[in-house]
Amino acid sequence: MSRTQSFTDLYERNHQDVLRFVRRRTDPDRAEDVVHEAFLVAWRRHQDVPARAADARAWLFGVARNCLLNDRRGGLRRDAVGVRLSAEPPPVSPGHEDVVVRRDELATAWRLLTAAEQEVISLELWEDLTSPQAGRVLGISAAAYRLRLHRARAALRRHLDDPTSCPNLQGVTR
Repeated sequence: MSRTQSFTDLYERNHQDVLRFVRRRTDPDRAEDVVHEAFLVAWRRHQDVPARAADARAWLFGVARNCLLNDRRGGLRRDAVGVRLSAEPPPVSPGHEDVVVRRDELATAWRLLTAAEQEVISLELWEDLTSPQAGRVLGISAAAYRLRLHRARAALRRHLDDPTSCPNLQGVTR
């Protein structure tokens, strides 16, 4: 298979996933530019792309993450930290007050996490990466990733379980 065909296959298999990955971490206006930069790096470093599809996907997430960090350092956007829980709030149906309250609690607790804690959790939940793949994205070992994930989950649980850490949760019954 030619280099061009190999890259085309890589792009077609992974573009949407990489775009979603980037959109959760930056402004929609910046996402396309960052993704294009990531695939430009993939073209230039084609020999470094792992052969297995799942590993190539994780490698691209790592490249996209580095492109995002470069974008931030360049000052191209002000609010680069934070992973969006969703693009739009869910529709509220009568009788689902508990769901709405719990979602508000989660959103509040999520904002109390550090950017690093948010990123570690999101790699597992939204990108569906294994520990070795997520570690590769962050440039750490799988064991170090699992430790960070454990600590991030514990921090999220603490915020959810302790209404004093979330002032707007005081008085809310669970």
